[in-house]
Amino acid sequence: MKYLGSHVSFKAPKYFQGAIEEALSYGADACMIYTGPPQNSKRAPIEKLKIQEGIDTFTKAGWQPFQIVVHAPYIINLANSANPDTSYFGRDFLKEEIVRTAAIGSKYLVLHPGARLKAGVEVGVEWICRAINEVLDEDDHDVMICLESMAGKGTEVGRNFSELKMIIDGVHHKERMGVCLDTCHLHDAGYDLEHFDEVMEEFDSIVGLDRLKVFHINDSKNERGAHKDRHENIGKGYIGFETLAKIVHDPRLDNVVKILETPYIEGNPPYKEEIAQLRSYSSNE
Repeated sequence: MKYLGSHVSFKAPKYFQGAIEEALSYGADACMIYTGPPQNSKRAPIEKLKIQEGIDTFTKAGWQPFQIVVHAPYIINLANSANPDTSYFGRDFLKEEIVRTAAIGSKYLVLHPGARLKAGVEVGVEWICRAINEVLDEDDHDVMICLESMAGKGTEVGRNFSELKMIIDGVHHKERMGVCLDTCHLHDAGYDLEHFDEVMEEFDSIVGLDRLKVFHINDSKNERGAHKDRHENIGKGYIGFETLAKIVHDPRLDNVVKILETPYIEGNPPYKEEIAQLRSYSSNE
């Protein structure tokens, strides 16, 4: 089992270098960062991000650039046709995020498709596709946008594999489109992860396993189908440790980057312990 890590901090003064050092301290061989606060557009200049120091650190550890995932901020909502300025802002900010992702050498930028608000799914998908096409038609960086599967909270687009496929079908540069699945989101959307083979077969038939690049590994505070999206620590929720461990060790996911986004426990990150628990599962099979 390869490429298991977690979300890590990306903050002054060490920025990218500090993020890689934090990941290594957890025993990880992958990590995910936000290039700034996910709730706003405040970003430090690229030249201050300690990029070369971070590259030197992960190269020394034997990592490849694809093992670092960037997550786009939550404020991007490309599906917002009710307030077009919001979608246009999201397009501009997504362009900038791709530049920052490329600057640190990462290959994958995870993106929430967006919320359609009062519009129908087809309209939401149309706006998402139009926005992504505008971004990618003008961009030539080696960065893949990985659409994240969503829990179906509110009017989120991407609550099932068919909606993800609709978006990909509407994008011009399909070679730059990947998918990030999330165990909590899948569970809350109604997928039964205890029958993971069936879930993967459905995904492969609709989207294609070749597009799966990132997998967020989280337990859920809610029963299956709740459409709430509340992450829980590994083995503490309704999905359960064994199901999550089997997913992490599934050979179909050997080349997929797996990232924990579980809650802090009493103010402390649980990732070192959770990574170790998941890695050790193979000896218990």
